[in-house]
Amino acid sequence: MALSIAPVAVLPEYQGQGIGSKLIDEGLITCKSRGFKVVIVYGHPEYYPRFGFLQARNKGLESSIPVPDEAFMVLELVPGSLDGVEGTVILPPEFDEFA
Repeated sequence: MALSIAPVAVLPEYQGQGIGSKLIDEGLITCKSRGFKVVIVYGHPEYYPRFGFLQARNKGLESSIPVPDEAFMVLELVPGSLDGVEGTVILPPEFDEFA
């Protein structure tokens, strides 16, 4: 079971205090506790790798919307969940306005 999370945003005056990292850490814990095995994010390529996210295309995934390789990332909450998996991540219509 997989899901996509939205990029995290913290107001500039509160950045650099670990708020975004704490939100991501807690969010990933919640995702795993609810049985999700894979998390996808379209986000900043210098931020999300610190949580273990890798380029999704390197794991055999494509995106239904045009996005640079480095911004399309995936994290296996359960190692090996993407072994042998290939395909296109299709986002719900709500994401169309951002494509």
